[in-house]
Amino acid sequence: MAIKLVISDLDGTLLDRDHQISEANKLAIFEAVQSGVTVTIATGRMYPSALPYAKQLGVDVPIITYNGAVIKSVSGEILYEQCLDTGVAQEIITLCQENDWYIQTIDDDNLYFKEHNEKAKYYESVAGIKGHAVGKNLADYAKRPPKMLMITDNEVQTDEIVALLEKQFAGRITAVKSMPTYIEIIHPSVNKAAAVDRLIEKLNLSREEVMALGDSNNDLPMLKAAGLSVAMGNANQKAKAAAKVVTEDNNHSGVAVAIRKYVLQKQG
Repeated sequence: MAIKLVISDLDGTLLDRDHQISEANKLAIFEAVQSGVTVTIATGRMYPSALPYAKQLGVDVPIITYNGAVIKSVSGEILYEQCLDTGVAQEIITLCQENDWYIQTIDDDNLYFKEHNEKAKYYESVAGIKGHAVGKNLADYAKRPPKMLMITDNEVQTDEIVALLEKQFAGRITAVKSMPTYIEIIHPSVNKAAAVDRLIEKLNLSREEVMALGDSNNDLPMLKAAGLSVAMGNANQKAKAAAKVVTEDNNHSGVAVAIRKYVLQKQG
């Protein structure tokens, strides 16, 4: 069955190491759109962080943000939203403060953290978002967070905290490692696959008509659900195992390579 919808993750997938979309990726996406294929983004990033990339690509369909917690059009229309429970979010912040773990929360597309430390500055630089340091009252800004993000010191700590969160908050959250030192915390019903299902229903398509591209653990549900799942050459082993095929890495325009081979039926 022909691919009619291409959904790409951003970091580690569509974006290179400098967090840019290569000209090759832009051209392949343009050619796909010109041929009648719909192309969009599914990312763990905040909506205002993902929006500039959608605009670069000329995407005029809804984009999936916050790991699927929010599906929102480029013009700002919310098609779907599922936030964390306020009490749960505040419990997690308390746990992080007791253990001196970095955590940030979001409310109405605004970013909040306790202090403007190196981790906060790094996230701001990567996301292109300016956050707000609010001190010890961070929990007051966790009313309806679509997602919370922890940034750890190393990958071992990431894995340990994910296991702890999944045990302590079982059934109330999903905690997933999206990068070696990133832990995304979302509502248990939220994932990229569920968001894809909502989008393809809106577009009157089937999963078999979807090609999804990703590189990390938060992409696994989407990769397992898509008719054609593509892992990046730089993807972790879990992503590669979940995908049907593997393309070039993100620094060699792997998205473009996959679009040309599997959507446009072109080599090179």
